[in-house]
Amino acid sequence: MDALSPRRRERRLPCSGLAAARGGVGSREGGTDVGPLITRAVPWSEQTGDMAIRLSIGDFSRMTYLSVKALRRYHDMRLLEPAHIDRFTGYRYYDASQVPLGQAIRRFRDLEMPLEQLKDVLHAPDASARNKLIIAHLEHMESALQQTQQTVASLRALLEQPHAPIAVEYRSVAAATAIAISEPVHRGDLAAWWSEALDELHQVLASSSAVRAGSDGALYPNEFFEEELGEVVAFIPVADMPTPAGRPQLIEIPGAELAITVHNGAISELDQTYGALGTFVAEREIGVQGPIREHYVVNSNEASAEPVHHTEVCWPVFHTKGPESDDGQPHTAPSP
Repeated sequence: MDALSPRRRERRLPCSGLAAARGGVGSREGGTDVGPLITRAVPWSEQTGDMAIRLSIGDFSRMTYLSVKALRRYHDMRLLEPAHIDRFTGYRYYDASQVPLGQAIRRFRDLEMPLEQLKDVLHAPDASARNKLIIAHLEHMESALQQTQQTVASLRALLEQPHAPIAVEYRSVAAATAIAISEPVHRGDLAAWWSEALDELHQVLASSSAVRAGSDGALYPNEFFEEELGEVVAFIPVADMPTPAGRPQLIEIPGAELAITVHNGAISELDQTYGALGTFVAEREIGVQGPIREHYVVNSNEASAEPVHHTEVCWPVFHTKGPESDDGQPHTAPSP
C-alpha cells in the first residue's frame, strides 16, 4: 500500500515540488484547500480564479458589435487596448469591464466621430473636458442634419413644384471703388469664408470715416465653378476710404453690362436661379466672359421690423438697347 507504481510516482513527482512551496498538495494548511496543478486547456476565467473575467477578441467582438479588424485597429491607435496579450500566441484578451467602453465607442463611430477626436474624448482629463468635446460633435451632427433636411426639401421642391418665371433686368454698372478681400476659395469653404470676409469688411468700414456707396457684393470667376477653386472677391463700394491695413484692400470693381435677376429663396436653391438666368442669357446668345456678380441688397419691410435680404444674381452680357429693352422694364423669362 505504501509503494507507488512507477507510473504513479511519475505523475506525483511534479506535485511534490508544488506542495513544498504551497504547503502540500491537497493539504488544509491554515484551513485552505490547495488545488492540483492545472494541466489542461481551460477558460481564462477558470485559470484566474477570482480575477476579472477575460474575453477572447472574438467574444468581445460579439458583445460590442465591433469587428475584429476594428478592434485590432483601435489597439494599434491605443484607443481601446486589450487587458492582456498572450506572449506566446499574441492573442488579445479583454476584460468584461471593457464591454461598456467598446459599446460606447461603437455609438460614437455610428455618429461619425473621427477616430482622433474619439481618442481625445476617451483620454480627456476630466468629465468637463470630455463633455465639451462630445457636445461640440453633437452640434456638428445637428448642423449636418439640418443641412441634409434642407437639401431633401430643396430636391423635393425641384421635383414636385413647377418653376415660376423669373424677371430679368438689363443694367449698366459703372466702375466703382470698393474695400475688398480677394482670396482663392474652394467651393466647399465658400459659406464660411464669405461670412467671415464680409464681417471683417463691415468692421473696417464702421471704424473708418468712409461712406458706403452701394450694396455688399462678390465676384465669382469661371474657375470657381468649373474647377471648384477660384479667386473670389467680397467687396463693399465706398467713397473717401483711407487705405486700410491688413487683409482688406482698396480696389476698383470694373464696370459691366449685366443681366440681373433676384433670388429670394434659400441659399441651397441659388443654383436654380443661376440656371434660369443662364438659360435666359444663352437663348439670346448675349453672354460674354467675366465673373458672375452677386449683390446683397437689404430692403425695409413695411409688414415687419426685420430687414429683407435679397441676392441679385448678375450675368455679364453684351447688350445693345433695342425694342425689348427700350421701355426700361424687367423682362420675364420662364425657368428651365
